[in-house]
Amino acid sequence: MNKFMDKNFLLYNNKAIELFENYAADMSIFDYHCHLDPKDIWEDKRFTNITEAWLYGDHYKWRAMRSNGVTEDYITGDRSDYEKFEAWAKTMPYLIGNPLYSWTHLELQRYFDIYEVLCEENAKIIWDKANEVIAKVHFSARGIIEKSKVKGICTTDDPTDDLAYHKKIANLDDFETKVLPTFRPDKALEINSPLFKEWVMKLSQVSGNEINTYDEFIDGLKSRVEYFHEVGCRISDHSLSAVFYERGTFSEIQEIFSKALNNEYVEKIEEEKFKTYTMNELGRMYSNKEWTMQLHLGAMRNNNSKMYNALGVDVGFDSINDLAIAENLSKLLNSLDSCNSLPKTILYTLNPKDNYVLGTMAGNFQGDGIPGKIQFGTAWWFNDNKDGMESQMKALSNLGVLGRFLGMLTDSRSFLSYTRHEYFRRILCNMIGEWVEKGEYPDDNIMLEKIIKGICFNNAKEYFGIDVRN
Repeated sequence: MNKFMDKNFLLYNNKAIELFENYAADMSIFDYHCHLDPKDIWEDKRFTNITEAWLYGDHYKWRAMRSNGVTEDYITGDRSDYEKFEAWAKTMPYLIGNPLYSWTHLELQRYFDIYEVLCEENAKIIWDKANEVIAKVHFSARGIIEKSKVKGICTTDDPTDDLAYHKKIANLDDFETKVLPTFRPDKALEINSPLFKEWVMKLSQVSGNEINTYDEFIDGLKSRVEYFHEVGCRISDHSLSAVFYERGTFSEIQEIFSKALNNEYVEKIEEEKFKTYTMNELGRMYSNKEWTMQLHLGAMRNNNSKMYNALGVDVGFDSINDLAIAENLSKLLNSLDSCNSLPKTILYTLNPKDNYVLGTMAGNFQGDGIPGKIQFGTAWWFNDNKDGMESQMKALSNLGVLGRFLGMLTDSRSFLSYTRHEYFRRILCNMIGEWVEKGEYPDDNIMLEKIIKGICFNNAKEYFGIDVRN
């Protein structure tokens, strides 16, 4: 029997142990998609206790606690931080098979040097031990980043953001990690949102241009792409619950945009024409700047209206959508490729039924001498568990070129989530080690080192063209 989460955790063959220890364990991290607040990095945020570092804003843990019968006052309510921590400790033993169980103990081991198994009975002991570590000088936002060997971070930012903290971080003399913005124009596409007109007005203000027409709207977006580029942005991101594609003429789009600004009703087909046209415009901007475009597909958000009204977004009430995506995604990518304006693109799916859809779709649009130009992105959100990661990588290896894969990202709001990279790397090494031991791939350490280090760090560094050093 293997010991609980020992040094060979998730490594079930000798080759896996060798690959992890020699090639993966010491690699740096390039976290190219996350939701950290750059203000916290600039201010070098200190944490009062482990609950603040661990449970504030972590909707993964919140969902699990709710499922264990924990009431909302112990999750997002006004209970004390210790009471919230104790409620999480009580939940832990029931999370058998859940990645949260592994992540939680990896974080306790790596950041707090705590190897006890968290449960209700030792909650106070672990609370005290962890808080002793938190009281130390190095335990801060930047301290955690440096301890985790994170060399690059790409945050998620609205086009109207001023990026003031990214600029300040870039001027720090004692912090080497690059913290760069990511252009996330979701609000630019949501023409039927009651906040769309307000957002357009904000875009007008920050771009310094009056926006009354669609071409002025596009000019406003172009000016923000330019601004983001100057601050170091090289990646865009779109969250699409459904993949749309409906062609429309420029005059039609002008009229649809005017309707929205005049608070007139926009039909569904008009909305899809607007989104399609605008995505093509944005894709061309990204291509011109040699940016990468990320498409996160298939989230069904804010399902619980009662909790949405009480708590807002991103609090643990999202799930997987099951809409068909293949045909419209093909049309969208093809429309950009046809005019030589398809940027490097990463396709993520929240629904594992679409693993083979994205794995084969990526192969349709490769080229331009760029290794892995169109990427099937890492197992995302509800899939970032052992089974999900293995399924995504096996689909990619069956259908494409796993050796050019960009590897893991945290997609997290927590500074302690970098252990997810270790979790991923162990699964990667175990999978490849198993193939080698079965004789399905040669025991060629020169090539295996290149593949493992590439997927852990080097591929992403080269793909994004961002100067981060291992």
